[in-house]
Amino acid sequence: MLTWLRQHLQQFRLAKRSRPAIPDTLWSSTLQTYPFLTADPANDPEQLRAMVAQFLADKEFSGAHGLQITDAMAVAIAAQACLPVLHLGLHWYDDFKGIVVHPGAMLARREVVDDAGVVHHYKEALSGEAMQHGPVTLSWADVADAGDSARAGYNVVIHEFVHKLDMRSGSADGCPPLPSRLARENWRVTMQANYARFQTQLTMAERFGGKAPWLDAYAATAPAEFFAVTSEAYFVNRVRFAQEFPELLSLFVQFFNASAAP
Repeated sequence: MLTWLRQHLQQFRLAKRSRPAIPDTLWSSTLQTYPFLTADPANDPEQLRAMVAQFLADKEFSGAHGLQITDAMAVAIAAQACLPVLHLGLHWYDDFKGIVVHPGAMLARREVVDDAGVVHHYKEALSGEAMQHGPVTLSWADVADAGDSARAGYNVVIHEFVHKLDMRSGSADGCPPLPSRLARENWRVTMQANYARFQTQLTMAERFGGKAPWLDAYAATAPAEFFAVTSEAYFVNRVRFAQEFPELLSLFVQFFNASAAP
């Protein structure tokens, strides 16, 4: 059971204006384990720290299959989840409470109907999942490895929480709520062009031996997944992301650094 969080959770909820800061040792350890948290000079570590404390006060963590959630685990997840909304505001996550953490990949039951109308049932291994108006589930094994996997632009926490941003405009379609019709059109045109280019690069690599794309091929499955996967890379490996997706760099800076978004 959480030690520091358990001791202060009630105080958080009753006196949010004077909520205690995350302990220095715990916060320093988190930043050392996940260096990308402080890689962007536009992000104030103390602002992130304060938001993480609020996030922990507002959300409810639970471990699956006997997993015990420690302070370090909760703070690690919260810090990564807060990165996408550091400038947007924590209200972007106000449609859910629960975060379920599995020790490793989880098996989700799936159902698909083929062209003949036959229903097929199968299980899919997932490292995370975000449900609209519902909880976020995460694989702790993937979260714990986030410091190392940043080189590949991979981060399961950011991926699933960006899906939550996307879902605020309805079902996830790769376009989060934006302040104007012009902004939405610019977003869709820019994202679609980069999505199509990524799909082409992936096809050339798989069929003709071309250079494989940097990011996970899962990004090519749907516009919503392309948004989530590219967002992971944007936050955890900005230098490589800028090289691979220069058009998306300016688009994402404009969106994620906005302080007055819907």
